[in-house]
Amino acid sequence: MSDSQNHKALAPRRHDEILRRLAADGSVGITELAAFFDVSRETIRRDMKHLAERGQLDLVHGGATLFEATEPALTLRSQENAGGKAAIGRAAAALVEDGMVVFLDSGTTTLAVAHALAGKQNLTICTTSLTIALHMCRQQHVRVHMLGGEIDPLEEAAVGIDALDAVGRFRIDIAFLGGGALSPDGEITDFTRNGAEQRSRMAATAARAYFVLDSSKFGRLTPLRIQRFELAAGVIVDAPPPAAMVEALERKGPKVIVGE
Repeated sequence: MSDSQNHKALAPRRHDEILRRLAADGSVGITELAAFFDVSRETIRRDMKHLAERGQLDLVHGGATLFEATEPALTLRSQENAGGKAAIGRAAAALVEDGMVVFLDSGTTTLAVAHALAGKQNLTICTTSLTIALHMCRQQHVRVHMLGGEIDPLEEAAVGIDALDAVGRFRIDIAFLGGGALSPDGEITDFTRNGAEQRSRMAATAARAYFVLDSSKFGRLTPLRIQRFELAAGVIVDAPPPAAMVEALERKGPKVIVGE
């Protein structure tokens, strides 16, 4: 049997294993499957494309998933891993100095950062989040700029072209950004094009930018890569990610900071 015929004969076995792992874990990554089967990443991509065309999985950045690539509403996410997000918030707040201009992205982890900023003096807060703006405007010695745009009722935040334009009007000392996932190959990805673009712009324009990702985001696969995430100074987490993930991320630039 030729190498080509042998490759085709083994394909159904790979397909079965890919589907088995999806059923067990909810997502699979191209890199880990290529290593497991000792084949090229391109071979795994072809396998996944074949299964996607049959409606058996959804392709996402870096792999495939069974779940729909949409993020739960803010009210649901606010109940998840509150302790871990509070630890991230404390670590983030320790990086903020009095008098800074701070961008706070929308999301429940950045809301934890907002709560941890209590006691800081003379901050200027820029945010797209209604929840964060409302909380911070009630604090003493804080100025708040709500960045405008159409309001996403699930995210409770401004989105769209107007919000993207507003991001560029401010000189930001430090930015804390959300994200959909930290992929197995050390990339920060997102659920929506608008979210990915806004986070990309802020990572590139803030004097220092940090992504804040709790451990539920480790190894997940979401559809869109956040361009220029490599320009961020770091990623603040509540628990150490797997060593291979940390190594892959830090090779790209951002350092991992574990909150306590």
